Amino acid sequence: MTSDIHPSAVIEDGATIGDGCQIGPFCHVGPKVTLGPGVVLKSHVVVTGVTSIGEATEIFPFAVIGEVPQDLKFKGEETRLEIGTRNRIREHVTMNAGTAGGGGVTRVGNDGLFMAGCHVAHDAQVGDRVILVNNSALAGHCVLEDDVIVGGLSGVHQWVRIGRGAIIGAVTMVTNDVIPYGLVQAPRGKLDGLNLVGLKRKGVARSDITALRAAFQMLAQGEGAFQDRAKRLGAETESDYVRHIVDFILGATDRSFLTPG
Repeated sequence: MTSDIHPSAVIEDGATIGDGCQIGPFCHVGPKVTLGPGVVLKSHVVVTGVTSIGEATEIFPFAVIGEVPQDLKFKGEETRLEIGTRNRIREHVTMNAGTAGGGGVTRVGNDGLFMAGCHVAHDAQVGDRVILVNNSALAGHCVLEDDVIVGGLSGVHQWVRIGRGAIIGAVTMVTNDVIPYGLVQAPRGKLDGLNLVGLKRKGVARSDITALRAAFQMLAQGEGAFQDRAKRLGAETESDYVRHIVDFILGATDRSFLTPG
């Protein structure tokens, strides 16, 4: 299947364009870009740098994908941006390549929705089915696991990890790690419970939701330090969902946790 490329689009020599791509008017595709099959660039889209975009991803006007990082330590080294399949990247979204000091690659998973004006900074690692609502921003080196939702006008501090299935409310600044399935809201980011709506929508068994509720209460009100509570929880639980929280808490981190309060 041949690709449909508008005459006004600029495709630089060296770019790899997959079968069935649609590249609209006034798009610019750089020489080290790889577009997978069926990628759609609506119009006025810039894709540059060493950037790969997976099959059936759709990018809307005025998005800038793969530009150099907004990091004063960046000295022009060749780094990458890797975007998975079936993502929807809306108007004015920016996604930057990595830095040598941060591993050299920014990664975005599959089936994500990145609403208008979002920013994904250098060396961020974004999982599958992530939703960034309008004008939210991820700083450098963030890790977002699968199924995370970040509300509109929210910001995530550099090096923060957000666990699987967590939800961040609108107009929230997240400066500490967020446990899987957590619910964070308020201007300075308060861990305010579990993402029960998301768990129910995914069809999580009632027994696992009950176990998660009990785990949250233990983490919030149990005896001893937060890490010690997590270790005890890990020794006692039989729920895979709770186990994921425990593993996340006990894993390496550069930012302290948001704790229930």
